[in-house]
Amino acid sequence: MKFKRRLRIEKGLIELTPLVNVFFLLFVFFAFTSSFIFQPGIKVDLPKAVTSEVVQQDSAVIIVTKDDKIYLNDREISRDELTSNLRLMAKNAMPLLIKADNRASLGKVVEVWDMCRAEGVSQASIATNK
Repeated sequence: MKFKRRLRIEKGLIELTPLVNVFFLLFVFFAFTSSFIFQPGIKVDLPKAVTSEVVQQDSAVIIVTKDDKIYLNDREISRDELTSNLRLMAKNAMPLLIKADNRASLGKVVEVWDMCRAEGVSQASIATNK
């Protein structure tokens, strides 16, 4: 006895349009969100130097902006507060990194550098770009 097969297998087509739409939407999403990611912190345009070296230590950061404002670890600070914090850093032998904007006045940067030396901070570096 021979049975007939009533089940017929049809070859279907794979629709690529929904797949292309999903990839396009993902591309647009990542393209727009990546342009809106900002790095937190204070915007500083560092000067360029040819002979700069990479500092690997964790250190306190003093930022001098183009408006000659002084920040210590992302917090605006006055001259007197900076002096007292520099004394504590000198006692703990904490390294210090000075990030001065390219358009900051040289007098303000030298003043901060001189305050560091006067308070006894022995490991003070100036940040630059290569």
